Amino acid sequence: MSDPVFRFATVQGQAIHWFLGRNCSVTPAQLGWLYASLCVVTLAIGTLFWIVGAVLILPFAWLELAAVGVAFLAYARHAADREHILLSGRRLVVETESAGRLERAEFNREWVRVEPALDDRSLIEVSGQGRRVIVGRYLRPELRPQLAQEIRRALREA
Repeated sequence: MSDPVFRFATVQGQAIHWFLGRNCSVTPAQLGWLYASLCVVTLAIGTLFWIVGAVLILPFAWLELAAVGVAFLAYARHAADREHILLSGRRLVVETESAGRLERAEFNREWVRVEPALDDRSLIEVSGQGRRVIVGRYLRPELRPQLAQEIRRALREA
């Protein structure tokens, strides 16, 4: 087998890995520190207003922090979402993680199909042996056909 060049994959020995994940600018830990500092500042200002007699400011500060906390929590739950496709030997393994829930499907490489779900720019359907997994969520739509072609080429050549 010649040494193929992949755009989206990493070759490690005889295995080929595709790692697709969200492009997040802030990690959940950084978001936690940001939220903690926001809480300290907001509650300090609210407490100062409460001391000088504006007692309704502090309950609204708590309400604001609760709303921001819920939004940050929703963001943090999905910050580590990813898709991992592994081609090793006679098997293709597809793992998808969403909100901390990991789903794994294994396929025999000779029986797997890699096709667009609807059209050329749609998500990619990996199917075979009565199972199907949708991948490509974290890739721009115009790059999905290239990923599908790359996986098909690797399945033929490896």
